[in-house]
Amino acid sequence: MNLFDRVKKLARSRGLSIAELERQLNLSPNILYKLKNQKPSTDRIETIADFFDVSVDYLLGRTDEPRIPGQDDMDTLAAHHDGEEWTEEELKEIEQFKEFVRLKRKQQE
Repeated sequence: MNLFDRVKKLARSRGLSIAELERQLNLSPNILYKLKNQKPSTDRIETIADFFDVSVDYLLGRTDEPRIPGQDDMDTLAAHHDGEEWTEEELKEIEQFKEFVRLKRKQQE
């Protein structure tokens, strides 16, 4: 799977088209399609990796593990829940909130 295929897969997993992803990342239209044949800048790869919270190595196909080693937030949250039992749904809501905050910060930059 090449870089474009991985980006497309990640976008689809969030219910985004490539065009919508480009808008959210403030990229020119059709710029992500160029990933099929051109090598992007390091900055662009980092921007995409940060947006999806995956490693650059995953995007580049150097690993099939999308998460950065040691960064499994769901397990970390579950381990620090102050004795309460959290449901899988509650943990997903926390992840969605984290994504919301991350996107809000990006927009403020």
